[in-house]
Amino acid sequence: MSGTSGARLPRARYMSFPFRMTPDGAAVSNRLDHIREQVEQVLFTSPGERVFRPEFGFGAQRHVFEPNAAPLWAAAQNQLYASLAEALAGEVDPRSIRIEAGAAPGAPERLLLQISYVIAALQKEESHSFEI
Repeated sequence: MSGTSGARLPRARYMSFPFRMTPDGAAVSNRLDHIREQVEQVLFTSPGERVFRPEFGFGAQRHVFEPNAAPLWAAAQNQLYASLAEALAGEVDPRSIRIEAGAAPGAPERLLLQISYVIAALQKEESHSFEI
């Protein structure tokens, strides 16, 4: 994680993903959590699932029964990069998006995706891992 030299994001509130209700109304997230939640939306939304954005999403579920091998990892990285670059435009520097795909340690039947990016407004690196 890189330092931010005192830079801060505005205190905006975003509806949480997945959407849920709390006693105070709709659950909300801060901006950093909102960006992570956007990554999750891209991962778990299949292309064609959204009516007005048919190209949106990566569709991790469709990779469940695919062979867990290097050709799949390369294809997944390329497709996921394109989807994330579009979905996170304005929030993260698209040149900073890094995706590593491979078999999960100790579970070769599972796909491990490690995603990192730099938040443009803060120059702060964030990293997340997803096991599918």
